Amino acid sequence: MKFPRRKFLQITAAMAALPALPRVARAQTYPSRPVHFIIGYPPGGSADLTARMVGEWLSERLGQQFVIESRPGGGTNLATEAVVRAPPDGYTILLAAPANATNAALFEKLNFDFLRDIEPVGGLIRFPDVVELNPSVPVRSIPELIAYAKANPGKLNFASSGVGSTLHVAGELFKMMTGVDIVHVPYRGGAAAMVDLLSGRIQLMFDNLPTSVEYIKAGKLRPLAVTTATRSDVFPDLPTVGEFVPGYEASAWYGVGAPKGTPPEIVATLNKAINAILADPTAKARFTGLGATLLPGSPADFGKLVADETAKWGKVIRFAGIKAE
Repeated sequence: MKFPRRKFLQITAAMAALPALPRVARAQTYPSRPVHFIIGYPPGGSADLTARMVGEWLSERLGQQFVIESRPGGGTNLATEAVVRAPPDGYTILLAAPANATNAALFEKLNFDFLRDIEPVGGLIRFPDVVELNPSVPVRSIPELIAYAKANPGKLNFASSGVGSTLHVAGELFKMMTGVDIVHVPYRGGAAAMVDLLSGRIQLMFDNLPTSVEYIKAGKLRPLAVTTATRSDVFPDLPTVGEFVPGYEASAWYGVGAPKGTPPEIVATLNKAINAILADPTAKARFTGLGATLLPGSPADFGKLVADETAKWGKVIRFAGIKAE
């Protein structure tokens, strides 16, 4: 039996399209079951708060539950490795954080390469640290802090939530760019560090702004500057460190990543939903109230941010000789 040429070409074209059908169907049905949204921090902090808000909004938009799973340990490496090893099907995603950028230089050996093994999905928010003092310290500006530290080398202690944390590397960058001698004191989490800062046992901290806002407003801490390149809407009269130390910039950020090899149509579905959330007035107001700015954009935009942060903080970590505990 002979087919007319036109009929043969139609059949051939239809057969060629068959492999694409499951992928189209997969994109249209995702997600069809709950998605595990993993964070590398304990409950109660800014990462947990961010993940829970975003997870709730993603659940509403995509019609399936986004289940927040806290897997602290190893400086977020346990959570990251769990996502790296998960099937690349969109049902396990990661709250990516600055630790993912610093750990590459901080740890001598990891079981994964974050830039290679995690698929960037999209950015969420960025927020400043705030340089703050116990009010007993006779300093009221960044220039005064630099002068005081140089006149009293090794006598000012600055607290952080742990070795290699954003609070730590922000302080090390300040030391590197100003030449001051201030002593790092790591704690097991920001809450414990804050207790000693408020009591005066520690004099200085480069803390995430959302966790310090109420103490600053109550007059329990004295803010000197924010660490981002622009001023914060929460404290618009507070200068940036960069106004006195040109080029200084440090901030915390969160985004979403997935296992490498996650289908691009699923990444696109998640990215579209994230950008819609960031454009929603309610979400914008919630994040702005925390002192955060939004990071909408493509997966490639978020991937570039992570790569840039990895290179930047790698230099600081190597300069300061920081090693994971």
